[in-house]
Amino acid sequence: MPLTKIRTSALSASVTAVILAGTAAGGMCLAGRSPDPAHRSVASVSSAASTSPAAASPDPAVTSEEPEVDLDAELAAAVAPLAGDSDVSVAVLDSDSGTGAVYGKQTYATASIVKVDILATLLLQAQDDGRKLTAYERGRAVTMIENSDNDAATALMRVIGGASALDAANRRFGLTGTTAATAWGLTRTTSADQLTLLRTVFGTESELTADSRAYLQGLMGQVSAGQHWGVSAAGGDWALKNGWMPRSSTGLWDINSIGRVKAAGRTYLVAVLSSGQPTMAAGIRRVEKVAKAAVGVLADAG
Repeated sequence: MPLTKIRTSALSASVTAVILAGTAAGGMCLAGRSPDPAHRSVASVSSAASTSPAAASPDPAVTSEEPEVDLDAELAAAVAPLAGDSDVSVAVLDSDSGTGAVYGKQTYATASIVKVDILATLLLQAQDDGRKLTAYERGRAVTMIENSDNDAATALMRVIGGASALDAANRRFGLTGTTAATAWGLTRTTSADQLTLLRTVFGTESELTADSRAYLQGLMGQVSAGQHWGVSAAGGDWALKNGWMPRSSTGLWDINSIGRVKAAGRTYLVAVLSSGQPTMAAGIRRVEKVAKAAVGVLADAG
């Protein structure tokens, strides 16, 4: 699913989000373990003045003199000041125009956003087998996505065949910077890869069928009330999945949020990943500011 570049530069990056502490369903899973902390220059075209009649005639083959806008650079300028002492990455796509941008290339622990990937893998496997999800699988899928239930995620991770099966599905989805972990919350990913996953879930050029995409989208649009944060701050009619995980070695938080939002009549896919957040609440606020800034950059670009 190639990214159309309209007044923009190449896509590549990562970022994350958090939920209310004390909720029964945690934002991370370590498969039987307790949570572990685990510019380019702007291009322009110019030409020397000429007095010849030929030079004065407009040539449709000549590149416009209007400078291109490097949206990666604009996104960096908007997001970098928001990071503070934490690490943040974001990838954003205008689904209507195909314009996108990425800030940050590093990898982050997924925490619970990997649950979207787990369900996408299960749906892909079911398609390959020519079957529908079982009642057991559907029950676990609902609680895994809507309530971020860790036990359900661990159960479905076993059903799909573990980390190697997740990696195999991700190769088909086009994720190139994601490495699955048996302790699924420690799966490593980039914001650019999470944007690719979102395009698999919300786009039409996808390994997933229309029915599979609609099912996953529906669950992401019905997450529990305590998880109505993250990329949803950037617009309305959202569908999302958040992830949050305290790291025991540092006491700091990984906060991630991925999803679709609509703003000013346009549809955006947004993936924000972060680490080193001082508290869950602070991380959520930061992720929401980053999501808003990212959508704002594309909105301003038209």
